[in-house]
Amino acid sequence: MGKKQYSGYQQDVISRYYDNLDTIMLGKLQEIVTDLYLADTKAKEKRLWERAEKAMIKLKIKPNLFEHIMGRKDVTILAKNLEDWLKTAGRK
Repeated sequence: MGKKQYSGYQQDVISRYYDNLDTIMLGKLQEIVTDLYLADTKAKEKRLWERAEKAMIKLKIKPNLFEHIMGRKDVTILAKNLEDWLKTAGRK
């Protein structure tokens, strides 16, 4: 199969997506934190932590902090760090 060709418009959309990936991932983490506070089953909590893990990987969170958050799986710790990341990103 050949390489897919994108129109100029599609290339611009793709480029803007990757330019704003950090902002997008921070927004998703905000939603995940809210959902974690409201999670009513262990299964739902597990799925949300898996999503949080993927988002933090895309954000390239420092390994020691990432391991601390995922090791504890405490939504309060994630929320506090997210608050700091949002301040750093200038989104608060």
